[in-house]
Amino acid sequence: MDLSIVILDDNPGSLELLSTALSREGVAIHTASRPTEALDLIRRLRPQLVLTDLVMPEMSGLEVLSRIMEFAPATDVVLMTAHYTTETAVEAIRKGAADYLEKPIRLPVLRERVGRLIEDARRRQAAGTESEFEGLIGTSPPMAELFARIRRIAPHYRSALIQGATGTGKDLVARALHARSGVKGQYVVLNCSAVVETLFESELFGHVKGAFTGADRDKPGLFEAASEGTLFLDEIGDMPISTQAKLLRALQNQEIQRVGSLQARKVNVRVIAATHRNLRQAVAERHFREDLYYRLTMVEIPVPSLAERKEDLPLLIRHFLSRFAGEYGKAIRGVAPRARLALERHSWPGNVRELENALGHACMMAEGAEIDIADLPPSVLLGGAPLAAPAAAPSSPETAADNPAAGHASADGQASLAEHERQLVVTALDRARGNQSEAARTLGIGRDALRYKMKKYGLL
Repeated sequence: MDLSIVILDDNPGSLELLSTALSREGVAIHTASRPTEALDLIRRLRPQLVLTDLVMPEMSGLEVLSRIMEFAPATDVVLMTAHYTTETAVEAIRKGAADYLEKPIRLPVLRERVGRLIEDARRRQAAGTESEFEGLIGTSPPMAELFARIRRIAPHYRSALIQGATGTGKDLVARALHARSGVKGQYVVLNCSAVVETLFESELFGHVKGAFTGADRDKPGLFEAASEGTLFLDEIGDMPISTQAKLLRALQNQEIQRVGSLQARKVNVRVIAATHRNLRQAVAERHFREDLYYRLTMVEIPVPSLAERKEDLPLLIRHFLSRFAGEYGKAIRGVAPRARLALERHSWPGNVRELENALGHACMMAEGAEIDIADLPPSVLLGGAPLAAPAAAPSSPETAADNPAAGHASADGQASLAEHERQLVVTALDRARGNQSEAARTLGIGRDALRYKMKKYGLL
């Protein structure tokens, strides 16, 4: 498969020169003279590499870079400018640029530096380590395996079961299956945990006028709405067992009956189910039909938790920061070292959804160009097991008196940010055996900042 490069420059001569210089076998080059045209190309082609001029009348190269990082964070972006400054170069790299070239660009430099990026992209392509796939983000082995499984399954499945913990992105996996299936119909969603039990059959199969009180007209169900497309049944473990039998029949025969009707209607629907529950256990407890379980698990797709793919955390952080910074209109370029440490040490029981919510909160709270530890929600600050060890140690009235912040929490057991920060400092000093320089390095702050906090909390 060819690699794709998009070159954006408002100078036609530069476009021709760059296209000729980078032309090689196995590389498809696309050019654009306007940023909006280039962004449309990038959304459609998802190229491995983008070269963009920095100064353009419609939109700056830095703005183009920010837009690309929002929807295609795996793309390598190279900025080019005749107005080089160290500050702009540093800003570009912090925003996610892969390189920064000064015009007029010498062809040997261009070929060497861009050539290196092309070879890196080839290696990633050969290894199957793409970082974005139909809205799913990750380069870890579990995610590479998930992407490969979706590709293989999508053209062929009739029904499938996605299993994973809450917040892992099961809905995105379902959308990816639909997008890659090639079906022409709609993608229709039903959250089984949000439907009243007595209305399940009507929601799925529709009803005829007079079928029950309030049925004043004929109404098609979601199976008919999804005909020639995909029906996604989220949290299928919450579906009543009485409805499961009719769902099984619809899957086997590809036909449904509206409630109150004797007429069978043919449908052509792919059904994807998802759950965070252990359906095998539910079958053993007779809460889920065994025959439906085996029908669905003909194609089974496990989704890894964030704890199983911690190496994807930096990529996910960058993705969410770019998105929320754009949404809130803030120039947030990264995460301060101590905040990054807290993010890395958190166990993320709520998986990617918890990370997304935490970074959304942090971007909302941030006042500077970086997310700092005080911007993170208390649930993340208090959830870092490695640094929370002292809180679990037995306390006595004497130690509580010596340490007013330790051991005192609100009614729901959650300490304030100030209390937690003091605990972090105490823990770091304890582990460093009082060595302030070492403790400061552990916390990701300077020694002077550590001494200020020690004075602030009565530790000095």
